[in-house]
Amino acid sequence: MDNGACSYRRFLDGDESAFDDIMKELFHGLVFFVDRYVHDVHAAEDIAIDALSDLIVHKHRYNFKVTLKTYLFMVGRSRALDYLKHRKVIEFTELSEATEVSAEEKTLEESVLSEEKKRIVNGAVGRLPEEMRVVIHLIYFEDMTYEEAAKVMKKNRKQVDNLLYRAKKELRILLGEDGELLE
Repeated sequence: MDNGACSYRRFLDGDESAFDDIMKELFHGLVFFVDRYVHDVHAAEDIAIDALSDLIVHKHRYNFKVTLKTYLFMVGRSRALDYLKHRKVIEFTELSEATEVSAEEKTLEESVLSEEKKRIVNGAVGRLPEEMRVVIHLIYFEDMTYEEAAKVMKKNRKQVDNLLYRAKKELRILLGEDGELLE
């Protein structure tokens, strides 16, 4: 998967429908990511639309050196921080699980247990410092590489690696070494 770069090339070549493909592939993840900063889904949607419209207005800003997803997340993060700077509010919300399974695939008991585990994990992740929450979100929920996450967070790969290591270590403490809080 090229994370939208192929669709963007088609868009640049005049295929207007290719931008719909980009929207379908990247919009919801971008909104979810931006919402982690602004804590307002409507503002997050506006910021995501603004970041995506940047691709239309400034067609040659994106230079294909990073994936389109990484570029959009970098733009989204920057716009979210600008939004917060103007509102003077910085706070983080809990992560929700990125993948959903249809209700008919699980029994009621499994659903209840699964929701409880998500609540416990989200609570533990929510108690982590902001940078640790962001790196966990980018790596595990957005499936970004360490290099892509480093670009989004404006850090180098080693800093991302260290943050993720410390975040996992802290989660082990919060959840218990063998995850006994999840049992």
